[in-house]
Amino acid sequence: MFVTELRFECFADTTIDAAEKAINGLLEALRANGQILGREFAVAFNDGEFRVRLLLPEKTSLSNRYNSPWVKVTLAGLTTAKLLAPREKLIGQDINSEVSNTDIPSWQLLYTSYVHMCSPLRNGDNLLPIPLYKLPATFNGDHKRIIKWQTEWQACDELQMAAATKAEFAALDEITQPDSDLFRRGWDLRGRIEYLTNTPTYYYLYRVGGESLQAELARPCPRCGSHEWKLEQPLLDMFHFRCEPCRIVSNLSWDHQ
Repeated sequence: MFVTELRFECFADTTIDAAEKAINGLLEALRANGQILGREFAVAFNDGEFRVRLLLPEKTSLSNRYNSPWVKVTLAGLTTAKLLAPREKLIGQDINSEVSNTDIPSWQLLYTSYVHMCSPLRNGDNLLPIPLYKLPATFNGDHKRIIKWQTEWQACDELQMAAATKAEFAALDEITQPDSDLFRRGWDLRGRIEYLTNTPTYYYLYRVGGESLQAELARPCPRCGSHEWKLEQPLLDMFHFRCEPCRIVSNLSWDHQ
């Protein structure tokens, strides 16, 4: 990932409220298309210009060729707020984040956790994140539904990792059970991505708990009941199960590894 700074200069008198609305609208649209990463963006005002630092999947993530219809509308809206088009200054590579995928995947999967800020779509060959703007728009011109699913999955993951409240159990059900609302939405998104990219796309079903290692090794696919999803060797040293018909990958319970 890369850190960049955007600068918005005023070309006529404006107000903080108008500039704030226009800039935040642009940032929201860029996030919904996967062109910038994260949830909160600090916008500073100094010497007649606004500045914001952003995390990008690639150096070229803000290129016009990736802009969604919503991004184009919000860029045009800057003029109404008396702001010039943003000037970009690349700061450098972020040493605390992953490198984006550049290879064509033979398969891919939806996989995230509460510590990941990158794209939830991963190359199944190397587990590197695939920038969402490289895909055809999933719904309504961008990838907002995927970002929303990721945010909800990460919220559930953080609750179950904290293990401090009764909410842990409800959150755990959402990320481990194939009949949960979160699974249903994510699995449907997976199918949409597979259709658009013509690449086999799987959903990662988190697994924790279980009675014993022996019981874990013998557990069937939770969606179709097949026992043929156990792999001889784990994929990427992480996924011990893969059901082809259900398009699900899963891990051996973290309690028994």
